[in-house]
Amino acid sequence: MYARFFGLKREPFSIAPDPRYLFMSDRHREALAHLLYGVKGGGGFVLLTGEIGAGKTTVCRCFLEQIPPRCNVAYIFNPKLTVDELLKSVCDEFRIPCHHDGPGVATVKEYVDALNEFLLKTHAVGQNNVLIIDEAQNLSASVLEQLRLLTNLETNERKLLQIILIGQPELRALLARPELEQLAQRVIARFHLEALSAPETRKYIRHRLAISGMTRAVPFDAKAMTRIYELSRGVPSRINLLCDRALLGAYANSRPSVDRAMVDKAAHEVFGHAADGVPSPWTTKRIAIAGGGVAACVALLGLGTVAMESRHATAPVVATAKPASGASTWVAAASATEPAKLVAAVPASSAASGIIVASSVKTTLHTEQEAWRELAQSWNLKLPEGDPCLAAEREHVQCFKIANSNLALIRQLARPGIVSLRDESNKPGYALLTGLTAQHATLHAGGVSQMVSLATLASAWKGDFATYFRVPPGYVNKVVDSETGPMAEWLTAQLAKVDGSTTTSGTGALRSRVYAFQLAQGLKADGLAGPTTFMQLNRAMGIAEPRLQTER
Repeated sequence: MYARFFGLKREPFSIAPDPRYLFMSDRHREALAHLLYGVKGGGGFVLLTGEIGAGKTTVCRCFLEQIPPRCNVAYIFNPKLTVDELLKSVCDEFRIPCHHDGPGVATVKEYVDALNEFLLKTHAVGQNNVLIIDEAQNLSASVLEQLRLLTNLETNERKLLQIILIGQPELRALLARPELEQLAQRVIARFHLEALSAPETRKYIRHRLAISGMTRAVPFDAKAMTRIYELSRGVPSRINLLCDRALLGAYANSRPSVDRAMVDKAAHEVFGHAADGVPSPWTTKRIAIAGGGVAACVALLGLGTVAMESRHATAPVVATAKPASGASTWVAAASATEPAKLVAAVPASSAASGIIVASSVKTTLHTEQEAWRELAQSWNLKLPEGDPCLAAEREHVQCFKIANSNLALIRQLARPGIVSLRDESNKPGYALLTGLTAQHATLHAGGVSQMVSLATLASAWKGDFATYFRVPPGYVNKVVDSETGPMAEWLTAQLAKVDGSTTTSGTGALRSRVYAFQLAQGLKADGLAGPTTFMQLNRAMGIAEPRLQTER
């Protein structure tokens, strides 16, 4: 909400792991070098530790993007597992079938035998295998001992499995226990990621502001920068929280820059204690200007509770263009205590173009097919009568639908789409979501565009999202999960263009590359190329597709 006030295109201090804001300090590069060295070291354990928010995930993402050729990767992000569950997860990640005869579930021996067979076969064709376990401080001693035993799988020349453990400082204490001494002796590289220094903290802040479009002076004076480092202790996640709240406070008070006192007040709000014993004076004012308040913030983060919680809230009604008789409309319930009003005055230019800025919505809605056809216009698709999705396929464009979406995913995909809304009779109707800023969403239906708060959208949105995406010739499956064939070859070549590397082949190579790409794009990473992966790949390749309006 403060971005435009400071001349920014977007808010710079989100805690989401957006790859556009990647900042690699010298210590981050050194940590990455340790991981890359460990992979080439021929087996054993590599250890990366660091405080919460120090940037371990950032380093891991960079590492996955720079995985050496012919290297298969398994990634375990939930290590609170039993030995059996861990082995099953490892086999699943490497896509190793485990054959079990007889009643019950597979045994530890059967999992280990299947894994050993896979490691020997991939080693024979020149491939390496890496197992990455995140949040490894949560591993039990018995599971750690089983991991040590996995490193016994070897040939005469080398170990067959490289294991990377990533975790908080408690992991170091865990491995120092006497019963885990044998495992500790197999750690071939270890690195503890320290927080940023004071100069690095200043560079980090300037970096994120520059990526966000900053063209004027940095809105933090020298004393504020120093205080940010002192209060955050150089931890990137704490820096983000503190800077975001300080800028919000400056905006609320119409201040063009942030000083030390404002940083202290921001620390009181975000860290739960007063840095100098003075409570924040802008809390009430911030709530007043937030408009959508908590509901909008929760919707932005994509939490599933936003729709239910928002639907119990009320919002003022603003009358807009009168719909045709009998047309379906979406109307947010009127507030008994708040009079009807506009969120902002409508400029003449906006009124002329049919854009209405309001705190609630009343606009004609589409049927689903009408919505698909109107969305097709932005794709320059001329669809004949009948099913629009079937017609679009002849233009190498497919329909994508997801029932339980959220604004975070929609922002990430950055393309207009269709949302279903409830009308005054609680019947569904459809509108195009064409714009999404930090505070508002732009809906289009019946020739009229209307801008509403995120909280208002959440009060009637059913949580679904649908859009088109362009596919290459020959794409027929929902998910590309084969390592061979024309689609696999095409996908491998395009990913190589995106990351600037050479193409690789072999079991698991394509999945590893897809996995790394998905992580870099902020998608759910499973190594399988489905619709959202293709959408982000098209975006990375510069393929012409409609884009969601994210700025006002």
